[in-house]
Amino acid sequence: MKKLINHPSDVVLEMVQGIVAAYPNEVELLPDTTVIVRKQKTNGKVGIVSGGGSGHEPAHAGYVGKGMLDAAVAGEAFTSPGPDQVLEAIKAADSGAGVLLVIKNYSGDVMNFEMAAELAEAEGITVEKVIVNDDVAVEDSTYTTGRRGIAGTIFVHKIAGALAETGASLQEVHAAAEKVVQQVRSMGMALSPCIVPGNGKPSFVLGDNEMEMGMGIHGEPGLEREELKSADEVAEKLLQPILEEGVFKTGDHVAVMVNGLGATPLMELYIVNRKIQELLKEKGLHMTKTYVGNYMTAFEMAGCSLTLLRLDDQLYELLQAPCDAPGF
Repeated sequence: MKKLINHPSDVVLEMVQGIVAAYPNEVELLPDTTVIVRKQKTNGKVGIVSGGGSGHEPAHAGYVGKGMLDAAVAGEAFTSPGPDQVLEAIKAADSGAGVLLVIKNYSGDVMNFEMAAELAEAEGITVEKVIVNDDVAVEDSTYTTGRRGIAGTIFVHKIAGALAETGASLQEVHAAAEKVVQQVRSMGMALSPCIVPGNGKPSFVLGDNEMEMGMGIHGEPGLEREELKSADEVAEKLLQPILEEGVFKTGDHVAVMVNGLGATPLMELYIVNRKIQELLKEKGLHMTKTYVGNYMTAFEMAGCSLTLLRLDDQLYELLQAPCDAPGF
């Protein structure tokens, strides 16, 4: 295992310490936790909290900032943070208007975030939650009941965070986040495995001429393992199941995210995006905003995911709103 780390047991704490060292005027680390919070708090604003297992950077700590998250909880590698850590994030994010939890649909995350919400409510904090399940590839996978939450989660962060900045109520922010969940879909694929520091071995094995469609962000099995295809063919295979959902119709305006999983060069992501844009135009969809880069990774896994979000006037305005989170 070749990694720029000191000791596998220290990677998460040292990572969050490094994030705070990079952005000392914007974020801080809660003492005795791996919770990163915004330094400047706005009284009376709905707090937005997310998080999950580490290894998906810049998710989620990279999205703490004005216009996105108020706090992010970093669990151990590919492991949900405990309820106690999530509770500390909720308390730090609360400024009197309640807190929205953005949860990816993985069993551990759902259980621990919901338990933390109950504890927070017992302390008088109003909490709402939204569970993101944008992955169209598989249902009831290794870590989930139902569909997995992947890169579409970042659009929930952005839109909920932007609306919260306007002084909207918790109910309004929750409704907008739920709208995103209903209108966002994703599909991923992998070219190579990743290595979790504490394990030291590849999480799965792919041959030199193999790829896996529908692979999850923790290395969960996808739809099928097949012979390596060209970038244009991969783009078509990612887009087809998303469009088959029936969410996107001719004339719709959409936001597009071509997300790298950690080891895929930007050159290759842009090549995939080139074909995606071409295909969407053929389908009569209007690309309003495109994001290409590493937004939700899986250590050094090679591959990418595609996310589409159907936009209305409200979501378009919120997506365009100012944001100073370093990862977005």
